[in-house]
Amino acid sequence: MTEALDNFISPQNLFGLVENTAPFLIPRLAEHPLAEGKRLIECGDHPESYLEILQGAERVEETEDYFAFCVACHHATVATYVPTDVDAKIRGLLWRQQRDLEAARRMFALAERWLSWSVKGISTRTTELAGVGPVSGHNGEQLSVLAGALGYFLKRGDGEYAEKAANAIDAELEREALEFRFAAQRKGCELDVLRLAASLTHNVGDLDQGISFWPTAASHDAARKRFGRLAHENTAPYGGTYQVAARVYKKAMSPEGHRNYPLRGVKALRRSPDLLLPLGPFFDDWGALIAVHPALDWEGRADVFAALIHGCRTIAGQRGYYRALHGMTSRLGGEVERVLRLAPARIRADWKDSELRKQVAVARISFESMMKKMVASAGPFQFR
Repeated sequence: MTEALDNFISPQNLFGLVENTAPFLIPRLAEHPLAEGKRLIECGDHPESYLEILQGAERVEETEDYFAFCVACHHATVATYVPTDVDAKIRGLLWRQQRDLEAARRMFALAERWLSWSVKGISTRTTELAGVGPVSGHNGEQLSVLAGALGYFLKRGDGEYAEKAANAIDAELEREALEFRFAAQRKGCELDVLRLAASLTHNVGDLDQGISFWPTAASHDAARKRFGRLAHENTAPYGGTYQVAARVYKKAMSPEGHRNYPLRGVKALRRSPDLLLPLGPFFDDWGALIAVHPALDWEGRADVFAALIHGCRTIAGQRGYYRALHGMTSRLGGEVERVLRLAPARIRADWKDSELRKQVAVARISFESMMKKMVASAGPFQFR
């Protein structure tokens, strides 16, 4: 790599992190081979382009190719248990050190192409109802990188590309807002409203993180007013949709906004994309899958069981781990004792706690009914 990239993690080490958290992706790389002589910044024109780019660790020389490699690593892992920590690089640091305007334009073009990449097989946290494509946390990462591009072009006085970046951000925000309004205005979609409230609120939080790299200059004021703090005091854009989503999120979903650290150490969960965690707190089906999935042996199930109980003990207010335990123990039936025998003694003691068992025992229909009522209590929903 060039001297300018010496202080960043090497592409080879980054690939190792991807391999560690998503080993199931490695056999898929052969599906999209990287053509001889092709630069990474030139990739991205098909839905699984990240698999192509991931094969190019040895080809990274310039900042723009390192940017493309980081984007691919982040796309591949952001919904896994241990995402690659390149957020700051692709949102701001690599834009700040880019001196070549044409290279920055190529970086932006790749960020635009990223919007069309598939999350199939790398995320179970999507909602897709209105026919505008899946909405997920991946979109927040994309928005934050587009914000990095917009801030760069505004600083450089590149009006043409600043407008292109602003239009891309606007189109993505409107698409997500449409999906939320579609769900909010239809009976029976209450749980999807909750999932979308979490996704949208997190996504504009990521957008704010991208904006945080901008200079405090008059040249950026209009864009900051247009796109910043949409889940907070900025009530005007997008018919107030992001305000409504934030209200629902704070009412019902904020305890689930943790990063699932208790599960990060359970390496057995990284064996199959089937085991990726969905949007919390709706983990009943996931817990049931843990009980029977062939990628997990009994030791692996015991590790998951122990991590879930640890999460119940350490993360105040969360509900998802109780739901996962409900699904897991319901599916295991009498085999719960087999899991307990393999778990640490402290976990066996915690499992005897009456309050924990009471939470785990709540029927799914009762839990989901309670969550639906929380949506209603956050209304009525009014969009301008």
